[in-house]
Amino acid sequence: TNPAFKEVLSRIESHEDCRNLPMISFLILPMQRVTRLPLLMDTICQKTPKDSAKYENCKQALKEVSKVRSQVIKPQKPSPPTAEGEHGRGLQCDFVALQPFPLVSSSRWLVKRGELTAYVEDTGLFSKRTSKQQVYFFLFNDVLIITKKK
Repeated sequence: TNPAFKEVLSRIESHEDCRNLPMISFLILPMQRVTRLPLLMDTICQKTPKDSAKYENCKQALKEVSKVRSQVIKPQKPSPPTAEGEHGRGLQCDFVALQPFPLVSSSRWLVKRGELTAYVEDTGLFSKRTSKQQVYFFLFNDVLIITKKK
């Protein structure tokens, strides 16, 4: 809310050393690095010969950077997912899945949800027809669930 701060921040962000990047990109950068470290370490472990003495060090380093990542990055978890809509409306769900799927899990949280229009192509013997359907998406941290009203 301080106009002087906004002015100084704008001047700093437009400086050539900042490459016109907003301040938020500099604040996020360390977090991005922390999330990438386990991926990098895992790749190094995969490329290290399993019979090498360095392999065990690699595995230990992977374990440690994963521990650091989980301590630094604590997701903001909303309440556990339930079968309720936005305004407390109860939803009845029929699952069509190839195998049993546990929806509620301590390691799963809702990232985004919303209604979209899906264009469905029905191909008959002599015709091809496109229809619109309203579908509702639930994007969790590890799975995308697409639903439609019955």
